Amino acid sequence: MFERFTTDARGVVIGAVEHASRAGSPVVTEEHLLLALLDREGGKAAFALTSLGVTDRRAEVVEALAAARRRGGMSKADEDALAGLGISVEEIVARVEETHGPGALAGTERGKAWPSGRPSFTKGSKKVLEKSLRMALARKQKHIGDEHLLLALAAMPGMAGEVLAEFGGTYGGVERVLFGVGG
Repeated sequence: MFERFTTDARGVVIGAVEHASRAGSPVVTEEHLLLALLDREGGKAAFALTSLGVTDRRAEVVEALAAARRRGGMSKADEDALAGLGISVEEIVARVEETHGPGALAGTERGKAWPSGRPSFTKGSKKVLEKSLRMALARKQKHIGDEHLLLALAAMPGMAGEVLAEFGGTYGGVERVLFGVGG
């Protein structure tokens, strides 16, 4: 599959591995893919992220990812559902951190690095890569570009996709900017 990746898409994957390594994570997550997409300049994904205003809010995106990590990766939808039942996730997080220290629910990503020490990919990040291939094939394109990685990330459930959507990077918005369809 990687032979189909464009230079920009390979740059995103390499950037995600670098983000994971800098964070001391043994695995590359969807979050690392999102951060790597935000780092890139000049590609189709960078154009889409800039057009949607996500690039200008990078610092806020990073904060939102950290907040979601602090909640143990719980989505806003999950938090809202629990709030509807009278359960305050913020209160639970505060109590856990009071007992076990700041970031106790963030934990570390499960998985092992390769014997070389290089981070491996989580199931979720592998699904993003696989979905990007399916999206390229559905568009009858023979390459996988960074735009397909961005579309896949926006389409996938989970913390990174939710944060991306929160800042304007919805699947429909990305599709509209890139291909003039959707909405």
